[in-house]
Amino acid sequence: MKITLLTGKTFELERAFDFPLKVNTSVKLKRLNLRIDHKKRIVVLSMPFWCGKKKAFEFINAHLDWIEEKLAALPEVKEFEDGEQISLFGQMITIRHDPDFGAPKLKGDVLFVGGDMIFLHRRVKDFIKREAKKEFLKRSKVLADQIGCTLTGVTIKDTKSRWGSCSSLNHINYNWRIALAPIEVIDYLMAHEVAHLKHQDHSEAFWQAVGALDKNFESGKSWLSKHGGELYLYR
Repeated sequence: MKITLLTGKTFELERAFDFPLKVNTSVKLKRLNLRIDHKKRIVVLSMPFWCGKKKAFEFINAHLDWIEEKLAALPEVKEFEDGEQISLFGQMITIRHDPDFGAPKLKGDVLFVGGDMIFLHRRVKDFIKREAKKEFLKRSKVLADQIGCTLTGVTIKDTKSRWGSCSSLNHINYNWRIALAPIEVIDYLMAHEVAHLKHQDHSEAFWQAVGALDKNFESGKSWLSKHGGELYLYR
């Protein structure tokens, strides 16, 4: 969205400030509104379609103190660290760095990670994504069989706003961070996405299917709603 000031200088509104900004316009809106997208860690400006660009610029300027306060209050992005304890598929494990160790390997409740320390986070993340693909595919196939549906495959993604999705081709995508959640959350999300193989909506029939696959799904659903943002701290 371009804006021209009285000086004649034209620039993109999204690049006019020293913080990430996303601009949404809508014919339904009656006033300007600002919010912070905690998952994406960006400022979101929603504005009426008829609103002038200069007015939007001035509106943001008038709320700079509020924006800076909210951005400063966001938790720091996390990286996996040596000695850190994490939950992996419901099991508490400890990350242990050994520069002479080879590819990451889980031994009991310890995940050994080799190579330079600067690559520790990436190596742990890659390990989790590889294991998640195998674990989530196995779990999803079992659930799909229970409701008589065919699962064509599973893909692990690094999405910023979705925990999972199911395509019309019976392929399921999962966010890798779900591997770090408690086991009841994993059970719920598997049931949720597999139920979409049968019902491509959130109708009463869909939720009945979820309940048939996971009788305690409300617990996992509630945890994800309250604490899901904590998982997004891992970049």
